[in-house]
Parts: sequence; C-alpha cells; structure tokens
Amino acid sequence: MNPFLKSYQYNYIKAQTKILLNGLSASSDASVHRARKDIAKENVAGLFPALSEEQKQLLYPIADISENADVKRYLSELAPYVIPFPAITDQTLKKLFPKAKKLKAPSVNDLNLQEHSYVSWQDDGTQKKFLIAEYQGKLVGFQGAFTPMNQKGMCAICNRFEEVGMFISEIKSSGDGSYLKRGNYICQDSRTCNQNIISLEKLDDFVEMMRQ
Repeated sequence: MNPFLKSYQYNYIKAQTKILLNGLSASSDASVHRARKDIAKENVAGLFPALSEEQKQLLYPIADISENADVKRYLSELAPYVIPFPAITDQTLKKLFPKAKKLKAPSVNDLNLQEHSYVSWQDDGTQKKFLIAEYQGKLVGFQGAFTPMNQKGMCAICNRFEEVGMFISEIKSSGDGSYLKRGNYICQDSRTCNQNIISLEKLDDFVEMMRQ
C-alpha cells in the first residue's frame, strides 16, 4: 500500500488518540468506552472521502486502543504511510525565489519531511525568513522579515498558542506596480508549528493572504 496520509492528518489522528485515552480514563463505564472509541473511529474516517479496505484495516484499529502502549503501536504502524513534503532542491529555490541569489536550502538532515505541511527557515546570508507551502496542488514561496516577539501568541498557521514572531513580506500590487506589506504572527519554531497542524485551513488562509 502506498503512502496516503498527509502530515496534518497524521497529527489529527495522533490528537484523536490523546482525546480517546483521556476519555477512557475519565470513566469506567463500558458503554461510554465503546461510544468514545466509535467517535474516534468516525473522526478518523471523516478525514478521507473514501478509504480502501487496506486503509481501513490500518486506520480503524484506533477503536482498539485502551492504553498508551496501544497508541505507540498504532501510530508507529501509521508512520510509514505519511506522504513526505516535497524535497527542497536548488531548482525549487530558483523557481520560487528567482531574485534571491545564492540562497541555500535548509539541510535535509535537519528536516523530517514527513512531519511538515510547510517548510520554513532563516537564511543567514539575507537575514530573511523563507517559507514554502503547497497551495492548490503547487509549491509557493514567500520571503520576508521576521521579528521574534519573545512572548506567546496565537499562530496564524497552526492556530495554537506558541512563541511567535511577526512575519512581514512585501507583495507586489496588481495595480500600479507598487509594493504592499502583508504579514501576521507565526510560530518562531516551524517544527513545533508543523507538529501542531491538524487542518490545512489556517495555512491555506495564510498563503492566500500573502498571495493577494
């Protein structure tokens, strides 16, 4: 069976296992346990418009979880079926950031692409933050200034309360050729941010705002 899970879907399923365990520990009623397991199974199935029998056999055992050991086993069996984020090559950078000369991609040794819904890094040469995401089936890229806020706030991408900074990029106006500044608060640590993402809604909203 080929990989079919997106990173955010894996994160969502992982979150469902935590919710399930918490629910099981809060009650000793067998009927409540069955109901919570059914809900977890339905929530996971709801991520996908259709599932093959093989995929169901892989995902539906969430309803068999009763303890932490079950969660670890279940998630380890899912992990090989997560689709990695596309590798960032020099050619990718030239296409997405044609004006950024001598731009270096983040080291693949520092990234587990299966954990990423987007890739972001700080370039020491330009002192800018770069961000690459998938949007409507294509890779898109943004660059801009990033100012850490040294305090927690709501991230515009993962929608979680984390250490954030202000990311600001200049976007060329479609009218007179002038530039507009667009930005929002996003996580300082993109790895933490990616691990928080359980839906692409906020990421897509962020990308759409930056492209307007």
